Amino acid sequence: MFLHSIRRALVALAFMLPAVAFADFTDVLDTPASTSPLASRGLLNGLVLAGKRLVAVGQRGQIVYSDDAGASWRQASVPVASDLVAVSFPTPQQGWAVGHDGVVLHSSDGGTTWIRQLDGRRVGPLMMEQLRARAARGELGSTADAAALIEEAARIAAQGAENPFLDVWFADEHNGFIVGAFNLIFRTTDGGKTWVSWFDRTENPDRLHLYAVRGVGTDVYIAGEQGLLLKLDRGAERFHVLATPYKGTYFGVVGSSDAVLVYGLRGNAYRSIDGGAHWQAIDTGIQEGLTGSAAFGAQGLALVSQAGSLLVSRDSGAHFTLYRQAKPVPASAVAVAGDATVIAGALGVKTQASH
Repeated sequence: MFLHSIRRALVALAFMLPAVAFADFTDVLDTPASTSPLASRGLLNGLVLAGKRLVAVGQRGQIVYSDDAGASWRQASVPVASDLVAVSFPTPQQGWAVGHDGVVLHSSDGGTTWIRQLDGRRVGPLMMEQLRARAARGELGSTADAAALIEEAARIAAQGAENPFLDVWFADEHNGFIVGAFNLIFRTTDGGKTWVSWFDRTENPDRLHLYAVRGVGTDVYIAGEQGLLLKLDRGAERFHVLATPYKGTYFGVVGSSDAVLVYGLRGNAYRSIDGGAHWQAIDTGIQEGLTGSAAFGAQGLALVSQAGSLLVSRDSGAHFTLYRQAKPVPASAVAVAGDATVIAGALGVKTQASH
C-alpha cells in the first residue's frame, strides 16, 4: 500500500503543475513494461513456481522467469507498466498476475508472454452492473442493504483505476479468486474470461483491505487488516469470519494438508489443525512483519520477513528454523525450487540453500 500512497500523492501534484508538462503523458495501463537487463534486480513483489519454472512479478509491470532454479533470469513480454504484486500458476502453463491500477494479467505459456484480462477502468462499472442485477433479483437483502452496496460500488467506479488488487489464487486453470483494497474481490470459473464480483459475499462490513487469498487443503482463506480472517463456505458461496487471537494486520495464509498458518505484523503467526476453529501462537523468533510464504513437499513451509529473515518448517508449521541474512534485504515473497530457496524483494531475486 506504500507505493499506492505515493501514486495518489503524485496524481494530486499533477493538478498543481502546468498542463503542458503532461501533454505527452501515457497511462501505465496503456504502456507496455519496459525491458531491462536489470529487471531481476529491481523490486519484485510476487514469486511462484510454474511447474519447474520460477516466475516473479514486480515494479512497472516487469515479470521475469527462470528455468534453472534462479541461476539466470529472462524478462517476459507484458502489456502494462503498472506495479504488480502477486502471481499464481495452478499449472505449469496457465498463470495470473495482479497489481496496482486494478490490473489482472494472464499467461498461457508459462509466464513468457502476458495479456490483460481486467483493469481498474472496468472494475467499478462491472461491480455496479452485477450488483444492480442481483438487487433486481432480490439477492442483496433489504432495499437499504442493496443501496449501500451499490453506493460503495459507485464510489469505486468514480475512483477509476485507483484501487489495487493485492493477491490472486487459482485452484486450477478455470477457478480462481482475486482480492484487494477496500474489500475488492472477484471470482472466475472460466479462467478469467469473465469475472464475478463477490463484494457482497464477505463478512467485511468495514471494507477492510484484503491482502491475501489462498487455498489450503480443501479450504479457501482470505487474510486482511485488523485481524480479519475469512473462510469460504462453499455451499453458501460466502466468506465467513474466523475468530483468531490477533487483531493486527495479517499479510498471508499458507499451509499443508494437515495445518493452516496465518501470519502478519511483528512476527505474529498462528497455526490451526482443525480448519480454523482453534489457533496456537507460533514462536517465530522475530519481531518484524512476515510478508511472504510458500509450501513445499508434504509438510514444508517457508516464511520471509520485511527485514529479510527466512524461516523454514518441516513439520507443517509446528516449529520453524530461523535463517538470518548476512546482508539482509526486505523480502516480499519466497519459493522453493528443488534444493534452492529463492527469495524476492527490494533488490530482486536471490537464492539461498536452507533446507
